[in-house]
Amino acid sequence: MQYLTPTLLLLSLFQRSYAGNLTRGEACSVSENRLQLGTYQYWDECDVVSFCSEEEGVCVARRCRKDEYPFGYTPGMTFPDKCPEGHFCPDEGSDCQPLLPVGSPCQLNRDDQCEPPPNADELADKTGRGLNVNGAICLNNICMWANETEGNDCVLENTPYIAYGIEGEFINIVSRGNCRTGFYCDGPTRKCLANKLEGDKCEADKECDSMNCLSSGVCGVPAATPHKFGIWAYVLVAIGILGGMGGTLTGLYLAHRKQRDIEREKRLQYWREQNAFHQNLMQMREAARASILSLPNGGSPRSTLYGRELSDESHAPMMQNAGPKSSGLRHYVGDDSSDFEDLNQPAKKADNRF
Repeated sequence: MQYLTPTLLLLSLFQRSYAGNLTRGEACSVSENRLQLGTYQYWDECDVVSFCSEEEGVCVARRCRKDEYPFGYTPGMTFPDKCPEGHFCPDEGSDCQPLLPVGSPCQLNRDDQCEPPPNADELADKTGRGLNVNGAICLNNICMWANETEGNDCVLENTPYIAYGIEGEFINIVSRGNCRTGFYCDGPTRKCLANKLEGDKCEADKECDSMNCLSSGVCGVPAATPHKFGIWAYVLVAIGILGGMGGTLTGLYLAHRKQRDIEREKRLQYWREQNAFHQNLMQMREAARASILSLPNGGSPRSTLYGRELSDESHAPMMQNAGPKSSGLRHYVGDDSSDFEDLNQPAKKADNRF
C-alpha cells in the first residue's frame, strides 16, 4: 500500500498533462487550447473524453475519433464513431470534416487532414515511416503534396521535440519536406536531393535512405533491420547448450556416485560390525563348550551319553511319561558340535543311570 499513493499521484499528473480535468457540462474557454511544449500534444481544459465547444462554452462529449482505440476510455464506455472515407476527425474530436484541399490550414503532423493528389498511388509513402499520407503532407500547418523531385525547390519544416536519454533531456529535431519518396529537402539549399546509401556521409536521418544516420556520421542500416548472425554463432550456441547439458549430467552423476559410495561404506561398515559380532558369539560358544568339557568327568562316557541323548531328544516328540528333562546347557553343547560327540561316543551304550 505504501507504493499505491505515489503511483496514483503520477498517473493523475500524467492524466492532467495529457488533458484538462473539466468534465462534461463545466465551463471552458477555447483560448486555452494549445499544443504542449516539447511533445506538441493537443491540450484543452476538458478531460480526455470531452472537448471544449466554442459555441456552447462548456465541455461536451467527443463526437469522433481518429484512433482505433482512443486514450482515456474505461471499460463500458462507448467510443465515438470514426469518420467515413473522405473526412477526418480533428485533434479536439469535435466533428468529422471533409479533407482539406492544397493550401488549406491543417494541424501539426496531421497529413491525413489533407486531400490526396490525383497520382496518390505514385506519391504515397510505402516505407511505413510516415513521410506522407497518400501523397499529401501538412508542413508548417499548410496542406500540400509531396511531389517535388531532385533539384526542385522544397518546403522544409523542423520541429524540435524533447527526448530523454541516459544522460537526461536532449532536443530531437524532426525535419520534413515535400519531396518525393527517395529524396529529402536539404536545409541550406532548400532543394530536393537524392537519399544517401549505406556508408555515405550524413548529418541527419532524413538524408539516408535507411533513415538512420549513425553517430559516426555515415548512413547505417535501417533501425528496424533484424540482426543476422553467422554460422559460427549458431555453432557456439549449440556447443554451449550441449556443454551445459553434459556438465549438468556429469555433475549429477558425480554427486550421485559420491552418495552411493557413502551408502556403500555404511553398508560395509554394518557388515563388518555384524561379522565381528558373529565371530564374538562363536568365540563365546567355543569358550562355553571348553568350560563344560573341562569340568570333572567332562570326558567320561556319562557326559557323552548326555550329549547323545539330548541330541536324539531334540527331534523326538514330547511324551507324557518321559523321563526327567536334561540340562539346557548340555543340550546346547551336544547339539552344537556333532564331531565332538562322535569322538567321545562309546562303542557300547552305558546303562541308564537316571
